[in-house]
Formats: sequence, structure tokens, C-alpha cells
Amino acid sequence: MWTSVAIDADSRVAVAYRVDRRNASAAREFVLDVADRVLTGVQLTTDGHRTYLDAVENAFGAEADFAQLVKLYGPDGSKNGCERKYSPGECNGSKSVAQIGVPARQHVSTSCVERQNLTMGMSMRRFMTNAFGKKAENLVYAVALRFFYHNFCRKHQTFGETPAQAGGLAHHRWSIEGLLGLLC
Repeated sequence: MWTSVAIDADSRVAVAYRVDRRNASAAREFVLDVADRVLTGVQLTTDGHRTYLDAVENAFGAEADFAQLVKLYGPDGSKNGCERKYSPGECNGSKSVAQIGVPARQHVSTSCVERQNLTMGMSMRRFMTNAFGKKAENLVYAVALRFFYHNFCRKHQTFGETPAQAGGLAHHRWSIEGLLGLLC
């Protein structure tokens, strides 16, 4: 199971997320969800996974500027220079590849999503084990709560307000009690 997330770089709002397999069908559904939630004329950046090429073209057509940030791997620097059997090689950098439109190079970045993934992994106990539990449904619920909390409850250090407030989606910061009141 993978968690895909789209984050607005300006407000840090998690626009959409999906917990699913990492395949073409899941990428297509995820990118269609993103397209339903944003205005046209956006710039998108994904990792180098090939499934996003068709998914973005299908969902946005020529209405988006799309680039992929492809990580470059090489030898790990060990003495013998042999390839490691079970671990990826050392990341030696990345290159941005314009796929659709004319993406602005200075905005081609996956840093917001990578930071979100790190925060989610460190703060959710489900991600700190070798498995997420016996039911994928429970993982989906946990991730949904996490993104609601991220968007509406957690004050972002840079903005001094929640991403939903910074993005104009909310007028106040939600409390945990308010979130729990929705659930009961």
C-alpha cells in the first residue's frame, strides 16, 4: 500500500490523498481526484514513476505544466565498487524532466510532499512497523484523520496558521475536540 498526496506548495494544503497500490489505475484515480479539486493552469511535479505520465495527461490534458523530478542513483561509494544486492545505490542527485507544457524550473520540487511523508511516517504509529495492520481499511481511516488534522488543526510553523487558513479554506483553526465532534 502506498499513500499518494498532492500538496499546494504555497499554502501547504493537502489537496488530495489516496491510499492504494502503486500502479497505473491508482495513479489515474489519484490524479483525476487532484484535477477535480484544483483550477486549471496549475504546475505539477511528481517523482519519476512512469504511471504519472498518462495519468496527468488524461486528467489535465494541456491545461497543466507538468514535470517529473527523477532521482539519479549510482555506486554507494564502497571500496570494492560492487553493486549492493538489497539496497538502492546512493542518490547522486536529481534531474527535472518537463513532460507537459512549460513548467517553471524554480518550482519543480517534491520537497513539500517528501517532508509531509516524513512527518506522517514519524507521527503515525502505523507507519513505524513492518506492516500497517490486518485491515487496509483501518490504514485509510488513519490517513484520512491525519490529513484532516494536517489541513485544519495543526498550525504550520512558517505561516502561523493552519494550511486551510493559509489557503483561504477555513477562517479558524479547528481543535481536536472539534474534529472529534464531527466523528461522534
